[in-house]
Amino acid sequence: MRELEEKVYAGERLDRSDGEALYATDDLAWLGRLAHHVRTEKNGDRVMFNVNRHLNLTNVCSASCAYCSFQRKPGEKDAYTMRVEEAVRKAKEMEDEQLTELHIVNGLHPTLPWKYYPRVLRELKAALPNVSLKCFTATEVQWFEKISGLSADEILDELIDAGLDSLTGGGAEIFDWEVRQHIVDHACHWEDWSRIHRLAHQKGLKTPSTMLYGHIEEPRHRVDHVLRLRELQDETGGFAVFIPLRYQHDFVDSADGKIRNRIQAQTTMASPAESLKTFAVSRLMLDNFDHVKCFWVMHGLSLAQLSLNFGADDLDGSVVEYKITHDADSYGTPHTMHRDDLLNLIWDAGFTPVERNTRYQVVREYDAPTSMAERRREPQQVWA
Repeated sequence: MRELEEKVYAGERLDRSDGEALYATDDLAWLGRLAHHVRTEKNGDRVMFNVNRHLNLTNVCSASCAYCSFQRKPGEKDAYTMRVEEAVRKAKEMEDEQLTELHIVNGLHPTLPWKYYPRVLRELKAALPNVSLKCFTATEVQWFEKISGLSADEILDELIDAGLDSLTGGGAEIFDWEVRQHIVDHACHWEDWSRIHRLAHQKGLKTPSTMLYGHIEEPRHRVDHVLRLRELQDETGGFAVFIPLRYQHDFVDSADGKIRNRIQAQTTMASPAESLKTFAVSRLMLDNFDHVKCFWVMHGLSLAQLSLNFGADDLDGSVVEYKITHDADSYGTPHTMHRDDLLNLIWDAGFTPVERNTRYQVVREYDAPTSMAERRREPQQVWA
């Protein structure tokens, strides 16, 4: 622990064995202190967020990934696919909240034509010209290659011409094949995921990266995952943020009552302590990443606040509707957090809120209101 601490405070790069040793420690406070040091060196006491809306255009999917509660097959009771006009209408519902980003991921629809996707982007950009479009996972882009006959290079060019500002970070799960072969049912693995993000970075896009943790993987697989991302970041510098995503159980709240999560019986989900450890180790290993995000929908609001002392400096945004998680969980995260909710969440955790755009450029920095000192004299609500 002393050697690790010396390396961190000296700003030395940690290696694979260091990452595994960090996961092995049971001193969570010590680990949080190291991660908070690095987080503060990079970002001070600032916590970023944005005003965004998540849209899932379709939940119909050709894949049947073992952990996924979102996917439906054609003809299933609650399968859906949005028309372009419906997607535009849903997006415009947020117009009065000064929406800055639309986040769009989907199932791998077996019959939707490729041209549907750039058309959706063009219509959304025409309706909301000042809103950034963060759309599609690398897995979806590889699927577009399959259904269109085009290369990812050509697909990205067409999507960018239609208004794409960033890919999303999904489809990463865990890169190591030892785990991946048991949880993923599509053809996009590390080689293609990294190829597509590398292409996006070459075209000037800044993209997020993710890791799905807390299922059947071991800490060494998480370390391997972030080291692959760190190496790619050394090469391209194109990742804006890293986002650990907490694996969710399926609590059978779908309309048809089916449990679609095939690994549920052998998993327990990550505990809050394990989640904080994952944030901290990720922050310490990813020395070339400016930001680490806690996606509050997957972690709950109290844990999201705590994560800000364990390396995280971003809380995502207003979200509005995130069916991928809410089709699985039952522990009560809200569907929507408005700007004021996010400001209060950050202030109550003792940090300075900073509204950002998709490229992590500052939109506005918020000073604490004069009422904060008075407010903190009384116990505040603990978020569920």
